This record gives sequence, C-alpha cells and structure tokens, in this order.
Amino acid sequence: MSSTINDINLQARHGSIAAIIQLLNNHFAESGIRTRAVQDHGVLQLLVEAPTANQLEQKTVVSEVQQVLESVSPRGISKVNINGRIVQEQQLLWLDDIKRDPKRNLLWFERVTLRQPNPLVRFWQDLNQPRQSQLFTQSPASSPANRMAFWRGLVGGASLVLFLLLVGWTTKNWMRYGLNFKFPSRGDSLSTTQSKSDEPLASPQQDPFVMAVRIAQQSVEDGRSSTTVDQWLELAMRWQRAADLMAQVPASDSRYAVAQDRIAVYSANKQRALEEAEKRKP
Repeated sequence: MSSTINDINLQARHGSIAAIIQLLNNHFAESGIRTRAVQDHGVLQLLVEAPTANQLEQKTVVSEVQQVLESVSPRGISKVNINGRIVQEQQLLWLDDIKRDPKRNLLWFERVTLRQPNPLVRFWQDLNQPRQSQLFTQSPASSPANRMAFWRGLVGGASLVLFLLLVGWTTKNWMRYGLNFKFPSRGDSLSTTQSKSDEPLASPQQDPFVMAVRIAQQSVEDGRSSTTVDQWLELAMRWQRAADLMAQVPASDSRYAVAQDRIAVYSANKQRALEEAEKRKP
C-alpha cells in the first residue's frame, strides 16, 4: 500500500493530472467530496463536488486543497482555479459548462497560487526518484503515419530555412550593386490585406484534428496513474470523443490519412480503457 501511495505522489509531483485527482480524492474520501481537474492555458482548473453545500465550506476546502498540492509541488503547476459545486452526473466537458455560466453552475470559485519549493531541493529530490513506466505503449505519435508526417514536417522546415537564407543572400547582393527596388504602394498593400482577410481561417479551437490530438495527449498522461473504475470509464469517453473528432476531418484535408489512422488507434485505446474498468469492478 505504501508503494502505491509513493507511486501516486511521484506521478503527481511530475505533473500527472490523474495522480493529482487521486491524491485529492483520497484526502477528501471521508468528507464525501470528489474532484476533477484539467489544465487550461497554464492554469489547473480543479472541480470539487459534494452532495450538499455544507460539505463545501469554501475556506476549509481551499485551504486543504492548497495544502495537498503544495506537499507534492506538481511540476509546471503554480496557479489553480478551485471551483465548488453540488455533485452532478459524469460530464466530460464540465469546464465548458462552468465557463459558459459560472454563476449558475458554481457555488463559489477561488484562484490560489502555490508556493514553489527551493529549486536546489527540488532538483535533488527529482534526481533520486525512480523513473516511471508508461501505460499506453502505443502512443498516437508512434504510428507510421505520424512518423511520416513528422519527417515531412522536418524536411519542410529545413527547406524553409534554406530558402530564407537564399533570399537574404540574394537581397544583400542586389542592394550591394545598387539595384532599384519597387516597393508596393499603399493601395496594393491594402488590396492584398483585404484579399487575405476574405479567406476563411480555421481556429485551432475549432479544428477537430487539433482538438482530438489534445484530448488524446491528455488521456495518455492521465492513463498512467488511473486506478478506479470511474477514471477508466472517463478515459474511455475521452478516447471515443477523440475518435469522433478525427472522423470529422474531411477527405479533402491533407491530414485525412493521418486522421483515419488515429481513429483506429483511439478506438483501440478506448477498448483497453473499458477492459481496465471491467477488471476493477467489485
């Protein structure tokens, strides 16, 4: 039992969201409080739920959450939004509901800043910690299609650098020999800018491919320390959501082949998460 607790503490220390949730759930087990968490733009969004408002006394809950998190000092996490609400059914997109209408969905919320340990002490502690194994050995980034896309991107980046160097060298020589440059007029600039503004731009938040990759990356991270039935079922829901988003990538998209490959990978990971949840049912 001590080995399991130490393992969870270590993973939480390295920034595992699933391990942080497990630590907080263990801490609040007798209080009837359960937690969920997700990182959002560098801030840890933490949801604390209980059947009644009396169990969620703001000052007490915030103090205990801060104490638990500062005891492990999770890497890369310094700001935490603590959101308290009456317990609801399992929801994968609870953060969207809170952002959409916080007054309706929350009893209270408070942002805290965690005290950071001495860097030298942190380095020494990390140096003496054992390395952890990963749960999902077949990461989405390890598929053949992804490796091909990676190499295409690497070659493309190198080509771009060489092209820019060539343009710079050519421009320098032209200026040296006194060639006249004809700069575009203000009217040309405005027309070019206007024509570019007419082209539809895909926001990363609305791109199903990008959204699916983000969900998959977070699921891989959380899957390393999932131990309960609820955690595995939530992971299965995430993998299904990621697969559904990849299925929205149209055939005309240059990433279509990669998306089709990841649909199979995400579906396999969903099945594995369901199997793990089945094993842990009483």
